[in-house]
Amino acid sequence: MPHDIFGTRIIAAPMAGGTSTPAFVKAVHDAGGLGFLAAGYKSMEAMQAEIRSARASGARFGMNVFVPDPAQLPPSAEVRAQLEDYRSRLRVDALRFGVTVPPLRLDDDDHWQGKVEALIADPVELVSFAFGLPGTGVVRALQRAGSAVLATVTTVAEALEAAGQGVDALVVQHGSAGGHSAAFQPRPAGSDTGHDGSHDGGQPGPTAELVAKVRTAVGLALLAAGGVMDRAGLEEVLAAGAQAAQLGTAFLRTDESGARQLHKDALASAHFTQTQLTRAFTGRPARALVNEFVRDHPDAPEAYPAVHHLTAPLRAAAAAAGDAERLNLWAGTGWRQAQAGPVADVVARLLG
Repeated sequence: MPHDIFGTRIIAAPMAGGTSTPAFVKAVHDAGGLGFLAAGYKSMEAMQAEIRSARASGARFGMNVFVPDPAQLPPSAEVRAQLEDYRSRLRVDALRFGVTVPPLRLDDDDHWQGKVEALIADPVELVSFAFGLPGTGVVRALQRAGSAVLATVTTVAEALEAAGQGVDALVVQHGSAGGHSAAFQPRPAGSDTGHDGSHDGGQPGPTAELVAKVRTAVGLALLAAGGVMDRAGLEEVLAAGAQAAQLGTAFLRTDESGARQLHKDALASAHFTQTQLTRAFTGRPARALVNEFVRDHPDAPEAYPAVHHLTAPLRAAAAAAGDAERLNLWAGTGWRQAQAGPVADVVARLLG
């Protein structure tokens, strides 16, 4: 049995974009769980400030870092042409809000080197990676500094590759999870589209089935991510071999969540009836409530983070206008079970 590095069965997922704040992580800690901060979309200095704030609160926490895709730095000429076409099409949306679609930005690695160096120099207890693997050198350097290292995987093949880099644990993410897919190996054509019930994302079966397959393949500690919303779901993934579950959507509507109120309200609205993996907002498959923007842009290019930068002014304007139809409303397939109230109530329901 792998060593339990988590100390709890409830992990709050790192939700970038302002949802996973130090105050949120503190609330999760106080309720008996463990939260992750999100370094994504932040400067190195902003990441360090959040670490200091979380430490000062006395909370246990981890930090999640996005791994840049070398194939997108810069993208190929073909992808660049697709981006220019998408930029032109987004002007219709921009006119709606009186904003300008920005020029292409093709050099953003999310301050990768600086963040890694900062985490080695001033280590936190747990460091997780998404969108790729950090490399054996980075894994070993973080471990020497005193951090346990987690990789996020979506298939057995990705789990084996991650294990080969010497990580301490895996976050096993199923396609039912809300927000960005962490997949980093090539996916079957068409596996990043579809509606609820189809298990799109190239992962047939429930989250527990994927966990069981990864458990058979590797001997590392596992976190199960995707679709866990209640105690029954938690018990299912634990029985399949996970040591804990990583939940995001279940916490989105909580009082301490830093998500926009517009997002929280959309999760509770009968107006939205399904989720779908979409590249429309960022250029990377991400599960969101299906709104007008998702329906209007079914063929956005696979180009992260270039698309993220193109749509950023539109998303900000939509949020300011209270327009949920043009905003990225990340949500897992179990979003209807997400409840408002204190984080402590969510954790209590999960632990029973």
